Amino acid sequence: MGLIKGTATAVKYRVIGTLPDDFRNYVDERIKRFAFSGRSTGEEEKSVGWTSIDNILDTDFSFANYSIADYLVFSLRIDRKVVPPALLRLKILEAQRDLQSQRGSGKLYKAEVKDLKEQVRLSILKLTPPIPSTFEVCWNVSEGWLIFGSLSEKIRDDFVDLFSRTFNLSLRPSVPWDITSADTATAGRLASILTGNPSGNGVDEGTEKVKSTDLSFLGRDFLTWLWFKSDQRGGSVMVPDVGDVEVLFVRRLILESGEGPYSETVSCQGMHSTLTEGKAALRRGKKIKEARLKLAEGLNNTEFSFKADTFQFQTLTFPPSFTAEEDEQDREGRILERISVLEKAISLMERLFSLFLTKRTGPSWIAEETARMGKWMEE
Repeated sequence: MGLIKGTATAVKYRVIGTLPDDFRNYVDERIKRFAFSGRSTGEEEKSVGWTSIDNILDTDFSFANYSIADYLVFSLRIDRKVVPPALLRLKILEAQRDLQSQRGSGKLYKAEVKDLKEQVRLSILKLTPPIPSTFEVCWNVSEGWLIFGSLSEKIRDDFVDLFSRTFNLSLRPSVPWDITSADTATAGRLASILTGNPSGNGVDEGTEKVKSTDLSFLGRDFLTWLWFKSDQRGGSVMVPDVGDVEVLFVRRLILESGEGPYSETVSCQGMHSTLTEGKAALRRGKKIKEARLKLAEGLNNTEFSFKADTFQFQTLTFPPSFTAEEDEQDREGRILERISVLEKAISLMERLFSLFLTKRTGPSWIAEETARMGKWMEE
């Protein structure tokens, strides 16, 4: 994720469940019980467990070093064995040849071949050293959310499973179009998108329909609108209760239309957001799937790649002053500073989405906003 050094990758989750009264002692006991052990039979393809955020070998968590201010910070360690397909095919052919030679017959039954393949795979796994990797976790217990440092679906599945088994709590991806976690006003706006009721009333009638419908398309609508708003005001967007926020589309845009085998993708590379290829793609009906954004509010500034469909952040950078090496005694301060930058970036994008959703469900969206966007695309 980048809480110690480097850039950050972030997926936000909501934590669902009831916390025990003696939560701190409960966490301490559970995180140690499910800490990474490294013990395996040699035939296991992967081992998972928790480790300290800044020491992959620290599974003791002495003095609750995972607890920093209002946050719990630790890492998921996954040791995975990978058998190269070419090597596996070669060893299977050798095993089949040897078995045929022993029998003096060239015929092997289907069941025999299946068993032989599995035996060969397990024998290779025993001799294959695991490759370790770690992924950071930042958990704000009081506010009920956490951030995980990987976009890989398989890794996130391993994380969600281990987190659930460890703390007896479940996780749900935190996206601003999730009606189950939205406040009443936001839920009404989301429901109005599918019910066609621009007033946002009738939440109960539209809720179930919204729950059963994928609203991730709003992420692409949001990015397209955000590019328009930023370009119209010279790279600045006015956010209520925040003020002017600098939002620049820099270096990279990925636009897409259609789904599955019928999808068409356009990738635009450059130092400026006013790429003619990007606007031409918008005119052809494509929408922004991913963009590299520069975000600044006051003294806080960062840059990151934003995934519209999943509201995820990748290679988020920190201010230059954060890259200097710090003394060990400043460990907590350094981590808290980085958490603050990451948290503010996510919060600002959520606020910008909220502003977009208000416009998107307002009476002037069709008559005014989309008309202005159309003229902007033609410029």
